Amino acid sequence: MTLVQENLIIGFVGTGVMGKSMAGHLLKAGYQVLVFNRTKASAEELIRLGAIWQDTVAELAARSNVIISMVGYPKDVEEVYLGAGGIINHAKSGSYLVDMTTSSPALAKKIYEEARAKGMYALDAPVSGGDVGAKEARLAIMVGGDEDVFTALVPILSYVGENIILQGRAGAGQHTKMCNQIAIASNMMGVCEAMAYAHKSGLNPETVLKSIESGAAGSWSLSNLAPRMLANNFEPGFYVKHFIKDMTIALHSAQEMGLLTPGLELAKSLYDRLAEQGEENSGTQVLYKLYG
Repeated sequence: MTLVQENLIIGFVGTGVMGKSMAGHLLKAGYQVLVFNRTKASAEELIRLGAIWQDTVAELAARSNVIISMVGYPKDVEEVYLGAGGIINHAKSGSYLVDMTTSSPALAKKIYEEARAKGMYALDAPVSGGDVGAKEARLAIMVGGDEDVFTALVPILSYVGENIILQGRAGAGQHTKMCNQIAIASNMMGVCEAMAYAHKSGLNPETVLKSIESGAAGSWSLSNLAPRMLANNFEPGFYVKHFIKDMTIALHSAQEMGLLTPGLELAKSLYDRLAEQGEENSGTQVLYKLYG
């Protein structure tokens, strides 16, 4: 399957922290990009760069060949794709649909089946790398769906990420993202505890970080989020509320499989506490506050 690049129109739904950068890379690559977001203000920068605003998801879907979404929650994904005014009810037969939201594996399978019934091709393709990865087009992209559809879309996906792997059939991308979030959940606790320990023991945490980030303790969170913690910078690269959503999906999926996930359960309980304290719109590195 080959996707003809000439006259290709990409519709992008969701221009938040991640989506804005991702859509911007596609614009810079020379694609015509249509955009929709619940609040138009967050799309203004893209519009100035040449993106074309659409008043509804339905309008965007009808005018695009490839439709990419990066929204907040599974309920948003369901509305955007399966609602009366959603993508599957308004896109043309032969359209390519790529949901890059972290969402439910079961929902990804449902979207795939509904799309196939209308002659459309759907992938679930959640990402990892945070705001930095999105800005630098270095996102890891975990894909579920048919191999020929994946192959056709790799040239487009390569403008927003560089580690793009087909993990299996529909839903496999979302299951892989759950693996990613489970690993991050326990790692974030370790990063916070390490920095808190450095501080309490009288060390300079910044100097400690220089020593440990290149050794066996090294991780993306340690290198990218620990400096923000130490600078009391809790601006969102990835929102607490969205991480709680991801961990909830992972817990439900793990429970369905009979899998024990004590680290994930503890991490979610700590982030739930932060949300109760009003930190749901902070970045995930705000977990450090609980150790202060």
